[in-house]
Amino acid sequence: MMTKRFRLGEREEKMLVLSRKPSEIIKIGNDIEITVVDIRDGKVRIGISAPPNISVHRKEISDAIQRKRMEGREKRESKKLQ
Repeated sequence: MMTKRFRLGEREEKMLVLSRKPSEIIKIGNDIEITVVDIRDGKVRIGISAPPNISVHRKEISDAIQRKRMEGREKRESKKLQ
């Protein structure tokens, strides 16, 4: 187990870096499991098992959801001001 600093775009992140082989699992807390499903052509396929109350999205999808929520809030706020 190793913690490293990585530059991700404009920010620097400190993160735990783990090595896993296909079918090996990473646990997050008691309820979330990340399984390495396959490694092929430079891509890692992962499976994520989480309780239904935990949202799991790719980052770009999560970002889009957040943008939509902000747009909705801004529209509601502008209607209140009118």
